[in-house]
Amino acid sequence: MMKKGDLPEILPLFPLPGALLLPRARLPLHIFEPRYLQMIEDCMKTKSRLIGMIQPIKGPEGQNHLNTIGCAGRLTGFSETEDGRYMITLSGISRYRIVKQIDGFTPYIRAEVSWAGFERDLGAAEHDTGFDRDEFLDLLAKFFHAQGLDTDWETLKDADDELLINSLGMLLPLEPEDKQALLEAPCLATRRETLVTLIEYALHGGGEERLQ
Repeated sequence: MMKKGDLPEILPLFPLPGALLLPRARLPLHIFEPRYLQMIEDCMKTKSRLIGMIQPIKGPEGQNHLNTIGCAGRLTGFSETEDGRYMITLSGISRYRIVKQIDGFTPYIRAEVSWAGFERDLGAAEHDTGFDRDEFLDLLAKFFHAQGLDTDWETLKDADDELLINSLGMLLPLEPEDKQALLEAPCLATRRETLVTLIEYALHGGGEERLQ
């Protein structure tokens, strides 16, 4: 487990719409763009092996910006394909806040970041004392039926609170702004409430265009 003193002040950033990483969760990624292949190679040379996942957003005139808050993942899995692509796994460590982007010679974005306010991310798994699992799974079943999806329900019933909520937040077909709302939730209970709201919104027809 990483400690606060192990967290660097500068992170390489990987902007990827809809890709949500949360603390203590794992995110598999397929890397093929040359600039991000270089980022992975550079990352493997560092002690922390951290990459900052971040959601890009489009401004009113179509220009790309970055959200302020992202989540850093430690490179814990790596394999290379015959044609030079990388298959990696990031293990979520902590959320961070961008202080400023750094100009430099790397082909990818780097930023000075602050870890303040996210100390809980470095601790043990969270529990949701107000979680009604049966009610939640009933709602989820309706959503899966409406979306034509299927899953291993026995695994969901047995999963720990945090693993269940975070995994669904990462895997469900949500819009990037919805994923960002889940990322910024201050605690597991708030993240669960946000997820329930999004699912209910979709079931009532309001999310037909947002949940694609």
